[in-house]
Amino acid sequence: MSLNTKPPRIWISNASPKKGELLRVRAQMEHVMESGLRTDPATGKLRPRNIIQRFEARLDQQLLFAWTPGISVAQNPYIEFTFLARNSGELHFAWQDDAGQTLRAQKTLTVG
Repeated sequence: MSLNTKPPRIWISNASPKKGELLRVRAQMEHVMESGLRTDPATGKLRPRNIIQRFEARLDQQLLFAWTPGISVAQNPYIEFTFLARNSGELHFAWQDDAGQTLRAQKTLTVG
């Protein structure tokens, strides 16, 4: 199964923070996260593995957070992380799965 076409859900604790403020980001996208260990009841064959293999969050080009999950992660993975607001810019989020598909989202951050 490939990446869902539904947009991911992104929440930022404050899109207009003061410089140095701690921000919390929550991100969730829909994905079946097939481990490759389950049998398809219709065919009796193993379902091919297809999990999110990499998630990245960047502020413009600066990497803020990277995650490489394993097969034990539940479907529709939820990610939460924090960082200090230092500069305004575009927050870019990217999820890439085993099939090579990438889902992207972005949010504007304005540091005052």
